Order: sequence, then C-alpha cells, then structure tokens
Amino acid sequence: MTRAAAFFDLDKTVIAKSSTLAFGRPFFAGGLINRRAVLKGAYAQFVFSLAGADAQQMERMRAQITRMATGWDVATVHEIVHETLHEVVDPLVYAEAADLIEFHRAAGHEIVIVSSSGAEMVEPIGEMLGADRVVATRMVRADGRYTGEIDFYAYGENKAEAMREVAAEGGYHLADCYAYSDSVTDLPMLAAVGHPTAVNPDRALRRAATERGWPVREFTRPVSMRSRFAAPPGPVVTGAAMSVGAAVAGLAWYARRRALRVVAVVPIPRAPVAAPAAVPAGRRRRRGA
Repeated sequence: MTRAAAFFDLDKTVIAKSSTLAFGRPFFAGGLINRRAVLKGAYAQFVFSLAGADAQQMERMRAQITRMATGWDVATVHEIVHETLHEVVDPLVYAEAADLIEFHRAAGHEIVIVSSSGAEMVEPIGEMLGADRVVATRMVRADGRYTGEIDFYAYGENKAEAMREVAAEGGYHLADCYAYSDSVTDLPMLAAVGHPTAVNPDRALRRAATERGWPVREFTRPVSMRSRFAAPPGPVVTGAAMSVGAAVAGLAWYARRRALRVVAVVPIPRAPVAAPAAVPAGRRRRRGA
C-alpha cells in the first residue's frame, strides 16, 4: 500500500488568524508584553488578514517577535498557551479545514502541521487538531529563558526541506502527498508535493496557482471545535453511560496526546484516496455561496 501525508500550513489555512499574534492579549495579561505591543500586534493581524504577508513582512514580524520574546520564561509561555488555547484558537478553526483533516485521516494519511509560528503555540494547536506531527519554528533556550536566537526557522525553503525529512522518515514519496497553504512564501512547500492546493491564496500565490494549474480553495467558515464535536440532541443518557462515554473520551484524548510527536512517524497502512473536489485555479468562489 502507498503511504502518504497531508501537510497543512496553519495561519489562514487551518485557522483564520496568525497563531502567533492571536496570543497577544493572553501574553499581555500574563505580563509578557505591554499594551503597545498588543496594539501593534492587533494592527499586524489586521494587515495580515487583508493581504497576507510577503517575505519582507514576514522578516519584520520574525525580528519583532524574537526581539520581544528575548528573556521570556519558557515555562510561563507554555502555561499561558495551554491555559488559553481553547479560548483563543478554538473559535478560529475553519470548518472546511477540519473536514479536510478528517478526510485525510480517514484515507490513512499522516496529518502534519507546518508553520512558521513558534513550536510553543503550534504543538498544542496540532494536538488539539489531532495532528500526527508538527514542524514549527524553534527558539534557542538557556537557563529556562529564550535567548532571542532561532534554532530552526520554519519558513520558505526550510519548510520544504523539513517535509523531505518527514517523508524520508515516514517511508513515503512526496509525489504521493498533499499540501495546503495560503501564502506565496510557501511556494517551496506546495511545489514539493504531488498534490498542492492553494487555500485562501494571496494575489501572488493565486497567480502562481493559475500558471501551474493548481487547485484553489476558499475557506470561509471559522467554527468552534467544541460545538463541531458536540453531541446532537437525543434521548436522556444514564449516569453509567455517561461514565463510560467519559472514560472512552478520556482514552481517546490521551491516545491523541501520545500520538503527537515532533519527529517520529506513525505507520498507517491504508491506501490513499483522491482529495475532495477543489475550485479550479483562477476561479474564485463567491463568498457566502
């Protein structure tokens, strides 16, 4: 059987905002940043939501974030992210992305989140989404604090190189794999696989997708993951049944938590199937349709 993976960019592909900027208010409440940084982050989020980010903007954002994070206590960052994850990120997940993740999982494909945001944020989000593994930016730590230096920047060609490593370790060919992203800065990521798709593409990526004949998809419906998986109305459930259900849910959560790894690969011997139909390149689907 052919093994494969589905690689998902995170910001504006799986969630509707920048994952890094989304934690601005919790970081402010936790004393990590000041009010001015919150306002600058809100403005950056607004610009990002309108037009995405080109290479120059990404570099400015990277420099600003690493400079701001220098000296932060690593344990405090982890605590804030985990405590506010569902409040901050849960309502931002695109329903279309969640459907696509479920589709690939049912097809036996490994789910990989590949994001330029920091691993401290991306790994918990990946766990929430049930991803098999995460590729994210890693910052250097010393004595429990961030030094301001970057160990690995998951951006541009670095994403594609990380994907090649994932494929080599997982024992599958990238030609059989899928990738989804919104930004022209992820051209190397999309070009690395046999089945690339532009999602909510910026102008430059839309043009590149049209030229290369890549599918284009529009994700427009952020939905709470909690409401998405809430049980529909039905008969009253007994206390014993609720206890059994809670135990099963707890085991499923624990299994998902154990499954999320940064480098290891879980073999899933199932045959891949074709991805759902996409909007042809160059033809933008009317919002709200």
